Amino acid sequence: MCRILYLSTFLLLLTGIATAQDNAQLPAKWTLEDCINYAKENNIQINTLKLSSDAAKLDWQQSKNNRLPNVNGTISQSLVNSNNADPVIGGFQTQANFSSNYGINSSMTIYNGGYLNNDIRSKSLSLESANLTVQETTNNITLSITQAFLNILLAKENITYLKQVLATSDAQLKQSQQRFDAGSISKKDLLQFQSQLASDNYNLVTANNNYQTNIVNLKQLLQLPASYQMEVAEPASVEPQQAVVSLNEAMSAAQEIRPEVKNSEVGVSIAETELAKTKAGRLPTVSLGANLSSGFSDNRDAKYFSQLNNNFYQSLGVTIAVPIFSRKLNKTNIAKSKIAIEQAKLDLLNTKTVLNQQVEQAYINLRNAQAQFVAAQTQLKAAEESYHITDEQLKLGAVNAVDVMTQRNTYVQALQSFVQAKYSAVLYNKIYDFYTGKPVTF
Repeated sequence: MCRILYLSTFLLLLTGIATAQDNAQLPAKWTLEDCINYAKENNIQINTLKLSSDAAKLDWQQSKNNRLPNVNGTISQSLVNSNNADPVIGGFQTQANFSSNYGINSSMTIYNGGYLNNDIRSKSLSLESANLTVQETTNNITLSITQAFLNILLAKENITYLKQVLATSDAQLKQSQQRFDAGSISKKDLLQFQSQLASDNYNLVTANNNYQTNIVNLKQLLQLPASYQMEVAEPASVEPQQAVVSLNEAMSAAQEIRPEVKNSEVGVSIAETELAKTKAGRLPTVSLGANLSSGFSDNRDAKYFSQLNNNFYQSLGVTIAVPIFSRKLNKTNIAKSKIAIEQAKLDLLNTKTVLNQQVEQAYINLRNAQAQFVAAQTQLKAAEESYHITDEQLKLGAVNAVDVMTQRNTYVQALQSFVQAKYSAVLYNKIYDFYTGKPVTF
């Protein structure tokens, strides 16, 4: 029992050491760039698509190898027992016959209507498509990580402001307690300040919970262990940019650089190449074949090598296969390939249309967010100044609890609106810039 306990403890220690070593390779504090780079290297979905790309590369390499001749060797050994009539002594006599046969044959396609060359092109395009799919998925994950990272920064900034509000509420409660003890305010007013402090405490707890939830969301996007304690590094400055490229410029840039458009264009090329491969089914196939063979049998008087020499057989031939009638299969396949081309063209058109709509929506979201941010700044400035004036008046006893609560609620709402508007503007800024080819950085 003790040995089992010691072994279990030892294994747990090894597991802990291994986990600590893995965690030691991770950043102490994660920047947005750290998160994106980590996902590019470790995300399961991305790595799965990379393996698909590796498989597509092997298919492409094999398509080139298909132009080479194939060579096969054969060796057969046989032992035959038979009852044969003996004309000399009469009756039947059992005879054993041992024989060997050896051969090498090869064949090579010389012409098949361009099928092999078109197959090479098709596999090359499929490889390009697989690589573009990796880029598409990486882009989508990059935007998801950016949004999750900004949600964390939003939550942290919200916590900072709510701590300031809580400190002010705590000071107001202490002042109100002193005034209540002096008989300057009623018990009802004091209870309102106590309720305000409790409400601010609740808001701060909620903000901390939101922060932890956003941390978990980012960890899950990065597929980090649940036990890992993650911290993010705050950028030196997080401010929305007012100057952005025009919508037409952004659309034009997106159509040129986005992998989803390139992938759809490759899809059209693949469909056209598949049509060329299908048309090859109507053309003759010319192939070259060669064969070398020999054999030996022990029921002959000649020796082994003499028999191999005497039985040495060589052949070289050209085969031409001409399709005459395939039950209209080739015609049907060609028609279906033409339909596939039209479908691929429609997919390309749809991809371009959807991309333009996404860029346009990102532009509208950005403009709206910028306008809301400017309005929220003005609102916060006025609410903050009004709240500070009310706080000073409270110290002088010039306002009651109701006025303080009203100004305080207005200030908190303006504060939260400002933080939300700020990070919404930053997020839409990053998304819009990303469509134009700019990397996501701070």
